[in-house]
Amino acid sequence: MNKEESMLQKRLVELSRLAYNRGIVVFSDFLNLNELNILHTTPKDMFLSQYKTYGGYDLSERQMAVFLPDALYYEYEYPIQTIEVSPLNKKFSEDLTHRDYLGALMNLGIDRCKIGDIIAEDHKALIFVKEEMAEYVTDNLTQIRHTHVKATIGTGFQVDYEPKYEELKGTVSSIRLDSVLALAYPLSRSKITSQIEAGKVFVNGKLITSNGYRLKENDIISVRKMGRIAYNGILSETKKGRYMVSVRKYI
Repeated sequence: MNKEESMLQKRLVELSRLAYNRGIVVFSDFLNLNELNILHTTPKDMFLSQYKTYGGYDLSERQMAVFLPDALYYEYEYPIQTIEVSPLNKKFSEDLTHRDYLGALMNLGIDRCKIGDIIAEDHKALIFVKEEMAEYVTDNLTQIRHTHVKATIGTGFQVDYEPKYEELKGTVSSIRLDSVLALAYPLSRSKITSQIEAGKVFVNGKLITSNGYRLKENDIISVRKMGRIAYNGILSETKKGRYMVSVRKYI
């Protein structure tokens, strides 16, 4: 663990201590995959209070941690707000990408840790932000590249929302991480292996560096800079002992 990672772990432990000592609910900023992995792999006895994570919907990648006072039930809501962004004139709007929306937010001077997932679909975007930033974003996010936009606070969002995906089916020799990734991405087995060994692959938010990691039904696999897939499970077994499997590749 490097210095930056150690500092993050120390900060998370401190948030749990604050929740325990003051008997209050304490939230972190949005955590990326690496940071979530540090949270999930920190020995539980280092935390004085239990924690949960959430990012605004069930399949969110960037998530906040909430630390809860021990042995008591507390009503709480995550301080997450949704911002809906759409072009002022759809006819003259550009086809904006996730990177475009993120770049515009960065240009407003907003720290990345205050922004959760950005879902860009059909010339619009839904951006998850820390509640404290919502008004600032709606007041100041007026242009992305050459497209003039309006940003409004969302009226609600389905927690069971699932991004658009394509379903892929194919046969694999075993339900190993590298085999299933090779089905989803047009890469050689050696390149898949290098991605895993380089620490770029996460399963359900935890860093996995073993090619032979055995997947379970409904596991969510994130590959940094390549996207996410969901492993649906085995459809059938062939006479030669191979498995026909299905995955959802999020677009």
